[in-house]
Amino acid sequence: MQTISRRPRLRAGFGLGSALAGLLVLGSLVATREPLVVVLFVFLLVVPFEKMFPRHRGQRIRRPGVGTDVAYALAGPALGVATLAVAVVVGIASLAWLPGLAIRPLVAMLPAAALPFVGIALFDLATYWVHRWSHEVPLLWRFHAIHHSTERLDWVSGFRNHPLDGAILAPPFVFLLAAGFDAVFTGVLAAVQLVTGLFLHANVRWRWRWLHRIVITPEFHHWHHANETDAINTNYSVFLPLWDIVFGTYYMPRTVRPLRYGVAEDVPDGMLAQLRHPFRREVERPGGRLRRGRSIVHEVVAGVVRSTRRSRRVPPEVGQPHRWARRPPTVDV
Repeated sequence: MQTISRRPRLRAGFGLGSALAGLLVLGSLVATREPLVVVLFVFLLVVPFEKMFPRHRGQRIRRPGVGTDVAYALAGPALGVATLAVAVVVGIASLAWLPGLAIRPLVAMLPAAALPFVGIALFDLATYWVHRWSHEVPLLWRFHAIHHSTERLDWVSGFRNHPLDGAILAPPFVFLLAAGFDAVFTGVLAAVQLVTGLFLHANVRWRWRWLHRIVITPEFHHWHHANETDAINTNYSVFLPLWDIVFGTYYMPRTVRPLRYGVAEDVPDGMLAQLRHPFRREVERPGGRLRRGRSIVHEVVAGVVRSTRRSRRVPPEVGQPHRWARRPPTVDV
């Protein structure tokens, strides 16, 4: 087993934050037992494959950070309320419904048999760009960095998501609805994306080279999470690698595999500390609330425009400074 040393992480401890996180989890479980069933189901389905075909040998189930990831999974209903509230605002404010309305007449002309395939492609295209923006727009990255902060990928790491980052699916959802696709069909696509996302984080060594340019695989998504210079800001697609190939963000080397995951910035341990973390620097900004609000909108819009105008991958000198300043985390190989 090879280990790579790293500098100390910020620790949340067992103080008020842990108690509040526990209450959040308890409240979710009181409301519904579904999160517990989901966690047990994913554990029983994925962990046997991780043990039989491990990508990183020696990685234990009780690895560092697993408690935080399980807490995210169990607190899903409570966090989902915040996600839904923000998603409604983001979906409307994103104006994604405008291009949807523009192509609605074309969608109406398609034969019924072609609609599912076109819908999947359009949903994946829209999700590609909002996912890319969450990496390349600094303000959006603050929330998405929570998901990438896990330094070991396995059956439960995919649950770690900031609720405000979860609203990233709102623009693609609104886009497809405005284009004339059925709400149930669009909701199923969003649900499938979430479920497959859990599988793509699994600690399995399957490469499936023949699928690399057809559909995404665990290897594809592991490179997306890799904290290695050549892999930063790559592999954004959630279904079809086609969009990464078209827009120059496809990265699947044949002779090496990812060894390091996580982010270079210090993200604290513990769910509650991580939920607060994206707001820390924003709160410290000088200026009044209205001025801050205008600066936030301007920052997001300007970042989205810059990212969209690029036809290729973001180079290191343009990308996120805190992601490019590599910090080698501990990884079992």
